[in-house]
Amino acid sequence: MFWKILIIILVSMVPLIELRGAIPIAVGMDTGLPEWAILLIAIISNMIPVPFIYLFARKILTWGSEKCKWKAFKKFCDFCLKKGNKAGDKLLAKAKGGVYWALFLFVAIPIPGTGAWTGTLAASILNLDFKKSTLSILCGVLTAGLIMLAISLGLFKVLFV
Repeated sequence: MFWKILIIILVSMVPLIELRGAIPIAVGMDTGLPEWAILLIAIISNMIPVPFIYLFARKILTWGSEKCKWKAFKKFCDFCLKKGNKAGDKLLAKAKGGVYWALFLFVAIPIPGTGAWTGTLAASILNLDFKKSTLSILCGVLTAGLIMLAISLGLFKVLFV
């Protein structure tokens, strides 16, 4: 069981896959854990990288864009910052006072690329408040986790029972 739990933890921490992949995997491999435990493990594991992404992503991208001598990494950092700032400006203009609601909804949609990693990177680039962003992201992760658990249980019960 230890290895199965470790798989849930590690998959939940992988960018783009996150708990959107970890929950179906956990349900499919029959961990023996109750559903609430799978959900809790996936949510906590998905949130572990959030403070590190928020605190360091913007600094690393800025450093890479301004001071890195490796051209490929410099171009990547430039691209991420320009794309992030452009998208962020659009989001701020549309969301007005509801930027944290928009962040919550973005993370809550359970499709690849809209999870905690991307939401936190956006919050970091936009220099949003850490506590409010983290709370919005946590609520989004919880919502996405509940949706994925419901889908996974329904899908696996139909296919395998």
